[in-house]
Amino acid sequence: MIKRERRKHDCFAESEKFRMKFKHILLLLAALLLTCCSKDSDVTAQTMTQKLYITIDGKTLPVVLVDNAATQTLVAALREGDITYEAHDYGGFEKVGALGHALPTSDKQTTTQAGDVILYNGNQIVLFYGSNSWSYTRLGSMEYSTQADLESFLKAGQGNVSVTLSLSSETTSISNIQNTSHDKGVFYSLNGQQVKSPSKGIYVRNGKKVLLL
Repeated sequence: MIKRERRKHDCFAESEKFRMKFKHILLLLAALLLTCCSKDSDVTAQTMTQKLYITIDGKTLPVVLVDNAATQTLVAALREGDITYEAHDYGGFEKVGALGHALPTSDKQTTTQAGDVILYNGNQIVLFYGSNSWSYTRLGSMEYSTQADLESFLKAGQGNVSVTLSLSSETTSISNIQNTSHDKGVFYSLNGQQVKSPSKGIYVRNGKKVLLL
């Protein structure tokens, strides 16, 4: 009986040692996982420093972009040249306009704040000077000083405006238009759409406005 009880005790002790070792291994794995996640978070924070610039009536504000498929696609398009579109007031809290082509969406219920730049319905850019709750894809946030400055920049409540998106704080102006023939290069309309067979008119090519005769 004594040997049998001692054997049970030894088995129990071994089992406890195994459980302690297993628990220790799990704690080490958890620590490694947290370290990896922290590194991933740092990388994500670094990739969210990309900016674009919004120009309205000769004034420009920077936009700090979030990192998602929509902003990656938009930045790729802007590398080919600036994008200009018309925006109008809506609801007393935003300027909205059609971009001219669709971007990837990752919509989720969002309560916006003044300064937010949002993708709506896949192809419309919304610049907020107020707040609204809807299903949106976030693009970024404008950097501005005061609410009054933001409303002045967006010409809040003053009707349609021409909005230019670019990757540089200095947008291509009308003085850069060149007379040219139909030579090599990829042409885009002023709203960012690629034109395979351009006719006479003003287009964007290699980041500059050109005039085809």
